[in-house]
Amino acid sequence: MNAVITGASKGIGKAVAMRLAKEGCHVAICARHAEALESARVAIQAENPAVKVYAMQVDMGDKSHVLDFAAQLNKIFPAVDILVNNAGIFTPGAIHEEADGLLEKLMAVNVYSAYYLTRALLPAMIARRSGYIFNLCSTASHRAYHNGGSYSITKHALLGFSRNLRQELMPHNIRVSGVSPGPTLTASWDGFDAPPDRMMPPEDIASVIWSAYSLAPQTVVEEILLRPVLGDI
Repeated sequence: MNAVITGASKGIGKAVAMRLAKEGCHVAICARHAEALESARVAIQAENPAVKVYAMQVDMGDKSHVLDFAAQLNKIFPAVDILVNNAGIFTPGAIHEEADGLLEKLMAVNVYSAYYLTRALLPAMIARRSGYIFNLCSTASHRAYHNGGSYSITKHALLGFSRNLRQELMPHNIRVSGVSPGPTLTASWDGFDAPPDRMMPPEDIASVIWSAYSLAPQTVVEEILLRPVLGDI
């Protein structure tokens, strides 16, 4: 099995990559920062020395970088069995107060990166009539909230992308899930006053993704919504 996880140097992406490697998947990961990326590669490889782990430095907010990444993946893997579109930026703020250009920046990373990468990897999946695509959405994809701003706009868009993709790929036997975690204990919450015991561990998101993938090939979990037991923070 071959898996691709974007934004996998930390947090949910790293947890997913580690779980998939543990389960026997060859893994390709990407992130912007070389040092964190290499640290993640070493940790993922340690989970299962028998699998291959590829780590590539990519700015997922740059279309040319995304397409170059896809071209490398198409050379490495004959086809991708699992694609996890996880790359994203969390920036809270009110629409009328946030910096000019923030919407464009967040759209590029949170939405366009998934669109471009998925399109580039789909031909091989379609040819094989198999594959599973997970799009990491958010509880912010489902409802408006205070200081959601451009982040919430992009996460609504990503869920729409996931729903449309699911419909389009039905005839090709390719499964698609929109995964929407609530507050998860990752670096995205650094600097915020959020009690760790109120937040979900990223390993739980990885477990849910693996469980969905492990279902019978004729079964798909279209949308997964996860929240801390006490609710959002």
